Amino acid sequence: MSSSHPGWTAYEYYPSMGAAVVFVICFAIVTLMHTYHLFRTRTWFFIPLVIGGYFELVGYIGRAMSSKESPDWTIGPYVMQSTLLLVAPALFAASIYMELGRIILMVKGEQFALIRVRWMTKIFVAGDVLSFLMQASGAGIMVKGTSSTDPSSSVSTGQNVIIGGLIVQIVFFGFFLISGLIFQRRMSSHSGARAVADEYPWRKHMWALYSSSILILIRSIVRVVEYVQGAHGYLMQHEVFIYVFDALLMFAMMVIFVIIHPSEVNYLLGRGRVVTAMGGLKVMEGSSAV
Repeated sequence: MSSSHPGWTAYEYYPSMGAAVVFVICFAIVTLMHTYHLFRTRTWFFIPLVIGGYFELVGYIGRAMSSKESPDWTIGPYVMQSTLLLVAPALFAASIYMELGRIILMVKGEQFALIRVRWMTKIFVAGDVLSFLMQASGAGIMVKGTSSTDPSSSVSTGQNVIIGGLIVQIVFFGFFLISGLIFQRRMSSHSGARAVADEYPWRKHMWALYSSSILILIRSIVRVVEYVQGAHGYLMQHEVFIYVFDALLMFAMMVIFVIIHPSEVNYLLGRGRVVTAMGGLKVMEGSSAV
């Protein structure tokens, strides 16, 4: 396959226009729904997730643009899709991390948390920021390498940095899941705390966190394998994997939070309005606190 940059090949296949358009539409719909609910309910801690949705949308627009250029790809659309699709889940993770602390506060279960709530969000978000920066910088090194005199060295360095960032994401997500499970087990084993907690619909929000976290974990693990194999590995040579183990999983993750919207937690903490099941807006308003 030829390229507009000697020694550089954007894809090991011709990107599918149809698949890209399908997910442009999917992410456009779900991200607009989240944007609408964000402002109507004032669930401001979900801003990172909404931004991540727009990253996914623009990323698949980039893939659609690349499909029209095959086989003479240009750097612009390639950078759009490679960078934005890579880092978007780190933004999803930031909102997921922040919801757990709010659930714990809602059910008055601070004493059962593995980490103090005031530190929990800070620790997890700090790890997420580190992961985001590593992945973004690794992607930048790879892109810069396409126009360098030694592209193979730069690409290898960029891939290693990205792998490091993905591993950081996996470690923190794993610890996050353990923290959530320990908290839920402690709450469930204490009858008094459970009686207080059961006054709130907290379990469904915990399962939303678990399921969404597992989807991102699966996606990140597949991405690690992809970058370890390199440009000529099986995963990078077959486009189906980015749609099955990235696009589809991240779309499902966003749908989960449309169905089980965190505004209910926010509302029960006295903040903003609440979205009912399946995204319907219930006109219930708490304080305007963020």
